[in-house]
Amino acid sequence: MTDVHTLTRHRDIQNWVTDRRGIPAIARVRNSFGEVRAQLRLSFQRAQAAKPDPASQDDGMAPVSWTAWLAELDRQQLALKVDSTKADSFELVERRGAVN
Repeated sequence: MTDVHTLTRHRDIQNWVTDRRGIPAIARVRNSFGEVRAQLRLSFQRAQAAKPDPASQDDGMAPVSWTAWLAELDRQQLALKVDSTKADSFELVERRGAVN
């Protein structure tokens, strides 16, 4: 039996992330042609206060509202693939063919 699920419903995605103390964020990145596109991210708070990683401090990531994040998720036709055996293991995958 597999513990991997693909979430497509907004409520399910938001509940899964917030249950794990996650927040939605979007990074604006340039492709090789110089075009700016939105890259969806999820940031999870750790239970212990650790030193911030200097390499990840300025990666262009900005926290956004759930409305904005979910709208971009729909625009890019993505779903959230999660593994219920791991605390915050996820992957953004193409929604085409994804099953709830």
